[in-house]
Order: sequence, then C-alpha cells, then structure tokens
Amino acid sequence: MFTIVLYILAAVLLLVSFVKDRRKTKMALKKAWKSFENILPQFIAILIIVGIMLAIISPEMISRLIGNQSGWIGMLVAATIGAITLIPGFVAFPLAAALLNGGAGFMQIAVFISTLMMVGVVTIPVEISYFGKKATLLRNAMAFLFSFVVAIVIGVVLK
Repeated sequence: MFTIVLYILAAVLLLVSFVKDRRKTKMALKKAWKSFENILPQFIAILIIVGIMLAIISPEMISRLIGNQSGWIGMLVAATIGAITLIPGFVAFPLAAALLNGGAGFMQIAVFISTLMMVGVVTIPVEISYFGKKATLLRNAMAFLFSFVVAIVIGVVLK
C-alpha cells in the first residue's frame, strides 16, 4: 500500500513539474533514464548472484553462520563479509531482508549492513589517495567498531 502511495505521489509531482516547465521535466526524465541504464546491468548481475547464493545456501546454513545463535562469531563473520563486499545500498537492503527470512539474526544483519555501508576494504587504495593512509585506516577501523555498536543497539531494541 505504501509503495502504491509513493508511485501515485511521484506521478502527481511529475505531472506538476511537466505543467510548470516542460523542458526541464524532459531533461530530468532523460537524466533519470541514463542513470537507470547505468545502474541496471550492475543491479541485474548482483540480483543473479544473490539469487544463486540463496539457492545454494540453505536457511539452516544461514542460521548457523549468521543466525541469532551464532552470537559474536556470527557478527564477526557478517561484519567481515560486509566490510569486504562492495554492494550498492539499493541491493543491500533486499539482500538483508532475504537473509533475515532465511534465518539470519537481527544483530548479524545490522552489523553486516553497517559495515557494508561504512567500511570499504576494496576501496581503501582509492580512499588513501585522497585522504592519506592514517585517516583512511582510522576511519575504516572506527566505522568497523561502530558497526558493532549499531548491531548491539538493534539487538537491544528488537529483543
């Protein structure tokens, strides 16, 4: 229902924009289409990989690795995977939902999403070139530790 409301709101606002300034609206739609074209191949590839992984890995295995009973080791596994993996946010949240449905724990998913968004092991060389080695390592280490704080808060709130 909420999604339908958002679609209707977007359509109404697009119509308002079109009435107000046709040229700018057309230009905005062209830019949106270009962005969609750029994201689509990456999005499809990640969805296929996630689909294959969820088909191969059973819910019992997910629950054993990153389920509620996995505790700190499961959180460390999820944090490490999140820190290494480079997935856009629009794919990460559906993946997190699929993992939760597959038996993952809330704290493990919270630390996975937090490290996925805040820690960038793959992008460290690029980050070092802009911010320097010390700032990059410090930022990533603090983000990694803060992800556990986020997970603990989520675990306490959702208990």
